[in-house]
Amino acid sequence: MPIFDQEMLGMQFKHPEILWALFLLIIPILIHLFQLRRFTKTPFTNVAMLQKVVSESRKSNTLKKWLLLITRLLLLAALIIAFAQPFTSANTALQEKETVVYLDDSFSMQAKTNGISLLEKAVQDFIKSVGSDTEFSLFTNEKTFGNVRISDIQNPLLSLSFSHKQLNLNEIALKANTLFSQNQGTVKNLVVISDFQERISAENTELDTMLQVHFVPMQALELQNISIDSVFVDDDLNDQATLKVFLSGGDQDEVLPISLYNDDELIAKTAAKFKSDGDGEVEFTIPGNQVLNGRLSIIDNSLGYDNRFYFNINSKEKIKVLAISASDSDYLNRLFRGEEFEFQKYRLNQLDYSSLGDQNVVILDAQLSIPSSLQNILRTFKNDGGTLIVVPSKNSDISSYNSLLSGLSGTQFLEKVVADVQLNTISFDHPLYRNVFEKEVTNFQYPSVKEYYKLQTGLPTALSMGGGDSFLVGENGLFVFTVPLELENSNFINSPLIVPTFYNMAQSSLQSPKTYQTLGELNTLDIVAEIGNDDILKVAKEGYEFIPLQQTFPNRVRLSFEQNPTEDGIYSIFKNQQVLQNIGFNYPRAESNLKYMDIGSLDKVDPKDSVPELFEYLEAENNITAYWKWFVILALLLALIEVLIQKIVT
Repeated sequence: MPIFDQEMLGMQFKHPEILWALFLLIIPILIHLFQLRRFTKTPFTNVAMLQKVVSESRKSNTLKKWLLLITRLLLLAALIIAFAQPFTSANTALQEKETVVYLDDSFSMQAKTNGISLLEKAVQDFIKSVGSDTEFSLFTNEKTFGNVRISDIQNPLLSLSFSHKQLNLNEIALKANTLFSQNQGTVKNLVVISDFQERISAENTELDTMLQVHFVPMQALELQNISIDSVFVDDDLNDQATLKVFLSGGDQDEVLPISLYNDDELIAKTAAKFKSDGDGEVEFTIPGNQVLNGRLSIIDNSLGYDNRFYFNINSKEKIKVLAISASDSDYLNRLFRGEEFEFQKYRLNQLDYSSLGDQNVVILDAQLSIPSSLQNILRTFKNDGGTLIVVPSKNSDISSYNSLLSGLSGTQFLEKVVADVQLNTISFDHPLYRNVFEKEVTNFQYPSVKEYYKLQTGLPTALSMGGGDSFLVGENGLFVFTVPLELENSNFINSPLIVPTFYNMAQSSLQSPKTYQTLGELNTLDIVAEIGNDDILKVAKEGYEFIPLQQTFPNRVRLSFEQNPTEDGIYSIFKNQQVLQNIGFNYPRAESNLKYMDIGSLDKVDPKDSVPELFEYLEAENNITAYWKWFVILALLLALIEVLIQKIVT
């Protein structure tokens, strides 16, 4: 493919005003015509013999004058045109250029070609190809350099680190438009240097028609990548636990060594085998009651970021659940008998109100009414971050319930409905059930209901009955049943659905640490500790320290992570100099699957095979071919021709 294939403009002149001098050529023409005028003479008889010789001499002299006239006219015209400086160029050569470069520094650019990563090659080619005086703007997935020359950013480019973020094409175009000027008369070149993984594409990709878009795809020689994707801990079996590790990207029957570390100590090593679909799984046996700062490691020659995986096994804080119940049923005792819960159940007249502030979950179960004093304490409990679960009785005084609920969420019980209905709808996207079912079940054995209360609320519905009335609503620490759960009214307490429902409501009260966290996602964690008003928790790893967003409650602190941290690893949570807990973060694995988009499917895009080829093309667009030297040479040749005419033509 030719480097320069743009349409060329016709001959142009740098100083076209000089061409007015061509009108001066009429002067020598007039002089020449004036010199050709002769008077007619009548020769005498004695000179008749000479007439023929004189006539031939005059004809030769006339030819010489015409030749000299033409030569001098051409010489003068060549000099005038040379001073006007003629040239030809491409359509856009005379327009001002703006260049914005997107350099993909995502993890997939760790793939290697000829022994170096795609990002390193892209940076090296860019530094060699871009002109030292060329001004441009460059941005990556996280960094931006505006209106710079290569000498300004050469060192930052050479030390550029990889990012777990990836802008899609629409985001790239939007970012580029903020770096281009608003001048409509300039040519705007957007250069996209990337490996063009599928995740860079966007739905309804629309590239600005005002931009000249150039793609430079970077291609790796090796298109296989093995990744540690996730881990799962199967708890306590005879004081031992099983750590399941899931991998992807391997060849069938390939054996890959995988190592397990606790901090920097190697504690186990095994080999992973892969199935025909590339997935693999290994298991480690680990102590079930021991704190573990885990790191898994493999060796893979493709992408490096997903060859390690960090996780933590921490001592779990028990969730404190207190039930204020007027029911003789023991279903709550059965639900919260596990070691992760500290469960208490009281009759209302036996309750010590002062103990509510130490709880994570309070359940109002089948109370006939709620005293005003208890309402005030429960409001304070909820506002301090506690979780309140309300289960009415068949004969509840709904006015006292409404007094409590209206002050918390604007929720109101309406009239009682006596009708045989079934719970038949589960809101699978509700936080209580988001990760409970592998798929949306349709043949579930749903519980039946005989009586329930209609409800007016703004809380989202988790469970609903035939006819659309709510069975359970709630979020953010407040959950309200509309159905009394006594066995004579509903068989919900014997349904399998009750276990995940109450378990997840209780779990939401205390954000226990997950086995691992993913960078870039919203992660929340509750630290149970006595925190003073002036105390601030910090998170650190090997000199990298930051203060997360934190919300203090009477008996715990809730930490939120989203923008920070930016690096994977095991982090410690400090109160002053005391380590309260460790937490493991990993990069998202979206880059691990090496699948690439079809660039040819995009319109208005000019792909190039390499960075040097692209910049040769852009440079050719700016080329101007000047012709003034040729006209000077022509003038010299014409001067030589004039001399020859003077000597040869007589």
